[in-house]
Amino acid sequence: MDPQHTAAPAAEFDPDAFLVVPPRTFEDLRVGEVFRAPSRTLTDAHAAAFQTVSADNHPVHYDAEWARRHGHSAPVVHGLQVLAFTAPGATLFPHFIGEVFLSFLELSCTFLAEVHSGDTLYPALTVTGLEPRGENGVVVTAATIHNQRGELVLSGQHQYLLRRGAGATGG
Repeated sequence: MDPQHTAAPAAEFDPDAFLVVPPRTFEDLRVGEVFRAPSRTLTDAHAAAFQTVSADNHPVHYDAEWARRHGHSAPVVHGLQVLAFTAPGATLFPHFIGEVFLSFLELSCTFLAEVHSGDTLYPALTVTGLEPRGENGVVVTAATIHNQRGELVLSGQHQYLLRRGAGATGG
């Protein structure tokens, strides 16, 4: 057997040390840091799946003729589906803060333009505030989504509660 291709003994492998990115604490984060999600092109299948899950059966979301009669160029992707693209888990953010994450506190958003099947979305979370609160801290992020034309289609804010302190990473 080739020694270069021999598996290391199991005792040398630590699953807890198998991390996507080095862990960080609340104190390691900086205002202005950006956590992007991969771009995604929405399809009719995505919209249909969300319609099924959400049970939202308004014709603006699936009936092209109804949508046109009411001033839309095509069926409109559900706003909550667009908002879902700002989920922190779509970025590397939770990998950085996984050991100190306590809860997702709050979110808000404004829908600025319609999204249709065929649009490509570019989500990002930008750290805009770091608010120490005793043993914990609140991270505030601006949540944005642009489309393939560079238009801002969603603008919002998230807040997360993180444990503070050097011992917060558990190691």
